[in-house]
Amino acid sequence: MLFPTLVLLGLLTGALIGATGVGAGSLMTPMLIGVFRLPLPLAIGTDLCFAALTKLGGALAHWRQGHVDRALLARMSLGSLPACAGTLLAMHQLGWARAGQGVLRTALGVALLLTAAMIAGRGTWGRIALRAGRRIPAAARHALTVALGGLLGVLVTLSSVGAGAIGSTLIALLHPRLRARRLVGTDIAHAVPLSLLAGAGHAWLGHVDWRVLAALLLGSLPGIWLGSRASAWLPERITRTLLAATLLGAGLRML
Repeated sequence: MLFPTLVLLGLLTGALIGATGVGAGSLMTPMLIGVFRLPLPLAIGTDLCFAALTKLGGALAHWRQGHVDRALLARMSLGSLPACAGTLLAMHQLGWARAGQGVLRTALGVALLLTAAMIAGRGTWGRIALRAGRRIPAAARHALTVALGGLLGVLVTLSSVGAGAIGSTLIALLHPRLRARRLVGTDIAHAVPLSLLAGAGHAWLGHVDWRVLAALLLGSLPGIWLGSRASAWLPERITRTLLAATLLGAGLRML
C-alpha cells in the first residue's frame, strides 16, 4: 500500500468531510476495505482513530462558540461511553478479530444504509421531528436520549459509522427545538470522546494500522480546509444525492 496514495485518499476524504459535514467513518471505512483491502477489524479501528482526530478541532471550535448543549451531551455520553466499553470487552472475550467478522460486516452494512437514508431524507426527517418530537414528555425524552447514546455507542464501536448523520438525525427527532448550530456542535462534541474511546479500544485489540493512520491524517487536515471553502459554491442537493448513492452501494455490498 503506497504512502502517497493513502495521503491522497486522506486529502479527498477530508475535502468531502469539509464540504458536506458527513462523518469520516461513512466515507473512509468502505474505501479502506474495498480499495486498499485492509482487513475489516483493522479498517474499522484505524478509521475510528482517524475520525476522532479529524473531528477534534471542530468540536473545540463549537465548544468555544457556545454551540454545545452540555446537558444533552452528558445524557448521550451516559449511554454511549459505557455501551462502547462493554462492546469492546465483549469483542475481546469473544475474539471477534477472527470469528466475529460476519457481525462486524453486518453492522457496517446496516450503519451505511442508515446513514444513506438519513442524508437522502434530511428534509423529511426534519419535518417528522417537528411534528412528533413535541409529543414526547420531558422525562421520556431524557431516557430516550440516554438510550440513543447507548445505540450509537454499540454501532460506532462495531462499524466506525453512525456518530455523524445517524446521531444528528436522531437527536433532531428527540429535540426538535434545538437550534441547528447547537445540534451540529453537540453531535460533533459527542462523537469525539466516543470515537477516541472506541479507537483506543480497537488499538488495545490490535486493530489499528498506525502507518495508514499517519498517512490519512497528513492528507485530511488540508483536505478539510479545502472542502470547507468549496462548500460555499457546491450545490447541496447534488452532493447529498451522490453521497447517499455511494453509501447505499457500499452498504449493500457489505451485506
